[in-house]
Amino acid sequence: MTNKHFLTLKSLTPQELQHILQRGIELKKMQHAGEIYEPLKNQTLAMIFEKASTRTRISFEVGMTQLGGHALFLSPRDTQLGRGEPIEDSARVISSMVDGIMVRTFEHSIVETMAEFSSVPVINALTDDFHPCQLLADMQTYHEHRGSIKGKTVVWIGDGNNMCQSYINAAQIYDFKLRVACPKGFEPRADLMEMAKDRVEIVRDPMEAAQGADLLVTDVWASMGQEDEQRLRIQALSKYRVNRAIMDQADSDALFMHCLPAHRGEEVTAEVIDGHQSVVWDEAENRLHAQKALLEFLMAK
Repeated sequence: MTNKHFLTLKSLTPQELQHILQRGIELKKMQHAGEIYEPLKNQTLAMIFEKASTRTRISFEVGMTQLGGHALFLSPRDTQLGRGEPIEDSARVISSMVDGIMVRTFEHSIVETMAEFSSVPVINALTDDFHPCQLLADMQTYHEHRGSIKGKTVVWIGDGNNMCQSYINAAQIYDFKLRVACPKGFEPRADLMEMAKDRVEIVRDPMEAAQGADLLVTDVWASMGQEDEQRLRIQALSKYRVNRAIMDQADSDALFMHCLPAHRGEEVTAEVIDGHQSVVWDEAENRLHAQKALLEFLMAK
């Protein structure tokens, strides 16, 4: 049987993703009610981290524990991956001993190669191009607060990074309109924009982009590996700070999301992230529940 992998949102069908969204909500209710549910008993998830993490490590490790399984933390410092062993060889060896592999790394080609040579499901827990697990949590969070996101208007403000590019995929799959507000030179990948041109557009002015929006989303201006560009990025993106004035352009019922960690006063003001329209804490918690639904979908026998 061919393994299903989760490398981008497009790895799964809209129907499968809708199932995961609804299942994440169900698993959240079960966990909050103290119900024990262990479909992954005696299964192991190998977690390969080449990038640091708080939410990703906690949510996958706790998720596997709650589902009755075990999560194994692997860093390049502690394995042959950090000493030049080919990804193909590592994939073959690791997948022969575990039931699933989660990878958080830099180049997207690494998770693609891992999936090609793995005999078990591979999950992309973040690459420089995509962050699909975060989108599972974001879509669940919006659904819990406002119902279906279909037909809504989402505005991405800031750098056209891996989160922005995952929102482009999401616009096509979950059927919403996406406006990307970013300065020149910070656009998402042109091929992704072209594939989604019927529902995604670039609007340079963040105030204009936010008009009538149902959801506003941003992220840090310098992601992991871009720290040397911090000063340049702050200068280029200074007009793209999500503040009260931008939120006021959106629908009065609009929500604000941020995948965290956040730099208050940089990409978002404290007034917004700590305000009544912000759902960032629910969004962060939903990493656990959405990913449990994903793990169950990919790994339950």
